[in-house]
Amino acid sequence: MNASHHGSRDPSWVALAAHRAWLDAEGGRLLRFGTAAAPAAGAGFAWLDASGTPDPASGVQLWITARMAHVYALAHLRGRPGAGPLADRGLAALDGPLRDAEHGGWYPAIPEPGKPSDGRKTAYGHAFVLLAAASLTVAGRAGAKALLADACDVMESRFWDDRRGWVRESWDRAWQEPEAYLGANANMHAVEAFLAAADATGDGVWRDRALRIAEFFVDHVARSQWWRVPEHFSADGHIVPEYHDTNRADPFRPYGTTPGHALEWARLLLNLEAALPDPPNWLAEAARWLFVVAVGAGWDADGQPGFVYTVDHDDRPVVHARMHWVIAEAICSAAALHRRTGDLVYEHWYRTWWDYCAQYVIDEHDGSWHHELDADNRPASTVWAGKPDIYHAYQATLLPQLPLAGSAAGAVRDAASGGEAA
Repeated sequence: MNASHHGSRDPSWVALAAHRAWLDAEGGRLLRFGTAAAPAAGAGFAWLDASGTPDPASGVQLWITARMAHVYALAHLRGRPGAGPLADRGLAALDGPLRDAEHGGWYPAIPEPGKPSDGRKTAYGHAFVLLAAASLTVAGRAGAKALLADACDVMESRFWDDRRGWVRESWDRAWQEPEAYLGANANMHAVEAFLAAADATGDGVWRDRALRIAEFFVDHVARSQWWRVPEHFSADGHIVPEYHDTNRADPFRPYGTTPGHALEWARLLLNLEAALPDPPNWLAEAARWLFVVAVGAGWDADGQPGFVYTVDHDDRPVVHARMHWVIAEAICSAAALHRRTGDLVYEHWYRTWWDYCAQYVIDEHDGSWHHELDADNRPASTVWAGKPDIYHAYQATLLPQLPLAGSAAGAVRDAASGGEAA
């Protein structure tokens, strides 16, 4: 692909001081929006509606509280006043009402104050606890090291399957019944969390485990599927292509394949490559292929700007809604590949997707980003109601400014100690 056909040879936007200032300003706007999600110390972060008001009907979700604690830990590391205390509110909730003191691990949610959910304990939710605990530890927040030690122990003893090299999907509250399902999404976020844990603890075993997950889901499975990333598997690792055929727009387990996850995998493979002392060559190769195939299948797939949420196994659009997290991960992926390769095609896509965000996704009136748009790029709520958290959007403003590294917190810490500017 000839880079001269895909945008100008102007300096990279990320190298421009004005663009970096814009990224920081947009990140600051997101952080201000998110402050409304922590109305009380120790109660966790609430689900915010479209106007930024806590939605009591949604309760306190583990994944939201952990992701928001991670975000504010990153903001604290970057020197934002007030971010540290907000990160501490998430830490207090993870160490308090969301923790299952009887059986260990964390509840998936607290629907009402003092009444934790009896739902299943998921690898997805616990991966975000591990990510948050690692970022809080790097940020030096009080109590974070103990939380990280507990999160590592639960992940290792309950979710990590060392024989197979992946994380189990979920358990009942008492850890007696594993789910007969294996999900690529939970394992993808485990890669992110494991790399963060390695940076926070110095224990390379977490990097090794992240590589083993990537070897199965990407180098083995995605490579065999022409760089499509199947989402759903049986508990022993066989693809289940018709999973959720009758519930195609599920927010966590949609039918078909998800171009946004392929883009997220591409970025994480480059983080993994940067973290490993002797990385295999296939990581960068796979990142490029995942990007190409995801863009080809998902971008403008129905004749309108934007990424469709899902496609079927022949790359035909299934759910045409546009999700904010997909464009955020596309931006991060393009920035990472441009940094890794210098290829101007990735700079072209980076600019294209920020222009799309500015036109359709960023909500200048009510704050944050519209979490869902319809096929005509109008705000919608068929899959996601409101604006639950700022994790994906904030990282889209931050990660392009960081050197490739195992984790965002580690990269910010290293930059502050004399490395590349963050």
